[in-house]
Amino acid sequence: MPEARVVRAAAIQLSPALGAGARAKTTDKICAAVAAAAREGATFIVLPEAVVPYYPYFSFLQSPFEIGPEHLRLIDQAVTIPSPATHAIGEAARQSEMVVSIGVNERDGGTLFNAQLLFDADGSMRQRRRKISATYHERIIWGQGDGSGLRAVVSAVGRIGQLACWEHYNPLARYALIADGEQIHSGMWPGSFGGELFRRADRGQHPQPRTRVGCFRRERHRLARRRSAGADRGGHGWPGSARSPRGASRRSSRHTG
Repeated sequence: MPEARVVRAAAIQLSPALGAGARAKTTDKICAAVAAAAREGATFIVLPEAVVPYYPYFSFLQSPFEIGPEHLRLIDQAVTIPSPATHAIGEAARQSEMVVSIGVNERDGGTLFNAQLLFDADGSMRQRRRKISATYHERIIWGQGDGSGLRAVVSAVGRIGQLACWEHYNPLARYALIADGEQIHSGMWPGSFGGELFRRADRGQHPQPRTRVGCFRRERHRLARRRSAGADRGGHGWPGSARSPRGASRRSSRHTG
């Protein structure tokens, strides 16, 4: 039987930097968060959905007629792969010997995608996948992904699978990861912008991957006020910290691999 081991995971909650230079400033915050989590003994870190440069809340809060300037700003600040932003995150992972799962707005040609990236502890990018189908208002912003990323990826902490937000309602997407031997599941969400209704829908998704998975992580970034200059209204949830949601006991997970 494989020897059991403990993986200490950090679920990071932070607000992105808005305004001019959002991509670079948010990337700097993420690299600092990776280093801080490593100092707390974490070896696996999950960051929010589309956190670089920021989740497109404007597509939900404004009409399609109004969002043109914000959409163009997001296109300008989105992440290309490879780029200085991905190199910086990979280097932060390498220096901290940390496996990093992160959501970004990816720009490929003239299209934006909701992408999830997985960096191994040596800094290499082990996975680049795209949300299969954007949800509701997100379809104004993001293109459609495909099923090529529905697989568990070998990393320094085990076989990791990733899904974004309402992809967790897709039973075949979950099954594909389970059937591929997923040991750790990385689930990403945005901050709650729909109040109690969003919270209830969000919670309904969380238990589903636990059918087979050894560890389930979720995280979201806070909704900053519109026209915010980027003040940090979030907080960091490290293993064992007072701000860790649901307590420190959920930050360590034992599995075989």
